[in-house]
Amino acid sequence: MSAPSSSDIERTDQPAKSDGFIRGLSQFIGGPVGSHAVPPAARRSRFWTAPRIILALVCLTLAFSWVQKSPCQDGDWQKNVQYTRFCYTDVLALYYSEQLSEGQVPYKDHAVEYPVVTGYFMGALGLPVHALGEKYPQINQGKWFYNANALVLSILAVASAAVILALRRRRPWDAAIFALSPILLVTATVNWDFLAIGLAMFGLYAWARKQPVLAGILLGLGGAAKLWPLFILGPLFVLALRSSKVQAFLYALGGAVAAWVLTNLPVFLLYRQSWNRFFELNDTRPIDWGTLWYIGRFLDAKWNSGAAGDQGPFQWLSDHIPTLNHLSYALTVLACAAIGVLCLLAPRRPRLSQIAFLVVAAFLIFSKVWSQQYVLWLLPLIVLARPRWGAIIAWTVAEIGYFTAFYAELLGAGGKPVIPEGTFVLASTLRLVTVAVLCGLVIREIWRPELDVVRDTYDNDPDGGTFNETADAPWTVALRRRFNLDRQPVADPAPADADVSTGAPASGGATGSGGAPAASGASRSGGVAVSGGGSAAGDAGSDDSGPAASPAPAS
Repeated sequence: MSAPSSSDIERTDQPAKSDGFIRGLSQFIGGPVGSHAVPPAARRSRFWTAPRIILALVCLTLAFSWVQKSPCQDGDWQKNVQYTRFCYTDVLALYYSEQLSEGQVPYKDHAVEYPVVTGYFMGALGLPVHALGEKYPQINQGKWFYNANALVLSILAVASAAVILALRRRRPWDAAIFALSPILLVTATVNWDFLAIGLAMFGLYAWARKQPVLAGILLGLGGAAKLWPLFILGPLFVLALRSSKVQAFLYALGGAVAAWVLTNLPVFLLYRQSWNRFFELNDTRPIDWGTLWYIGRFLDAKWNSGAAGDQGPFQWLSDHIPTLNHLSYALTVLACAAIGVLCLLAPRRPRLSQIAFLVVAAFLIFSKVWSQQYVLWLLPLIVLARPRWGAIIAWTVAEIGYFTAFYAELLGAGGKPVIPEGTFVLASTLRLVTVAVLCGLVIREIWRPELDVVRDTYDNDPDGGTFNETADAPWTVALRRRFNLDRQPVADPAPADADVSTGAPASGGATGSGGAPAASGASRSGGVAVSGGGSAAGDAGSDDSGPAASPAPAS
């Protein structure tokens, strides 16, 4: 993660000019910076550069998160303080329920409900805390365990922000969406999700740096912490098909399989029953709070009693969990297949983060479990996929509304309702709808790449890595022609051996795929040119970070 080059500084995005929401807010302080102003990054004496400001903001948000969770840190959860103060965390609760407080070794002495990397992490921090508590009985073991976890998870959150900055060197303020998110504030340490998020983000960075084996290893480790990072292999596969880079994908797949198997194998061989616990729990869990299925079951109850013979479809599924599992998996697979078709038929090769966001969002939409902290999975991906403040703020409001309603629902579970059930279902529906809207907006920008603000700054995919070295596979071009979708991607202006770390081309001028001159008459960045009978150059004949081409005059 080297320092920005002069070309990076010159082309740094200014949200007050490129983002309509921020442009509107900027009017309160006099509007966007003028065209003759000296860019802040060009003032070499400045200490507070954009990346440093972003990292400081992440640290500040995480400090507020620690304060927000502080009423629960002592473990004295009397009078439902964990719900009334919105400070519940699995980290503290599971220190006791997973028997770490008794010195139990995860998997060996007690079956842990999480994948093995999370279990290893719990033991790596929990067992020393227990030993310390045995030596010094006066300390609060639960508090020490929570704070140790909060520190490591916060470091991973800061590292995730650093990866966003490294992947968007010319758009550093995109990372402010992550750094300032209320989602990060209230859910960062609810569970161990930042273990998987940090590994997944480093995996994306490794892929962008053209290190597919390392990327696969990191994604495999992430999948051994929480399953979802393995889903990113799907977008890599489809993009590899479109770019004829299947070998690079196979390297990543091999790294992921090796990492996942090697981390799981000891527990699988020695403590098979404990290893199965995670999968058994996922198979048997009923419809959980706030999911699509929960909403449907609530609506069914408006017209059906729920008794045998008088059930709506969601009520029936609630009593037939294996069928629910199959339906949930089938819908997720169908959604992913549709995303794959979109990836192949889009006029320009989609960006990796766009497809990754859609796949993870589809999994959450159709899953029977959508825990409050799962929103963290989407946060860095949407920042990379579609860094538009307005839509993300609307989604954030819906998520915080759900977070608040969820705690009210938990308080009401004791028999004294705090809010009407319909209010909680409404909050759940708004969360579901806003995620679906974000998916729709990302799909629109895949289908109309000229609307993609990231492509206004980068002429190629800054996350694409080895995908940016070649044109589209001929069979994918023929497929789009067969369906009359033969709008051709704009040829990228930088040569194939451009330096990823600096964004500077190694030699030569603007080229299209395979070194051919870029076709005139094509619009810059995300634009597309309509084929007039001949075949235009395919996608990305260059690295993602090359300098932008000047817009060609309209013919």
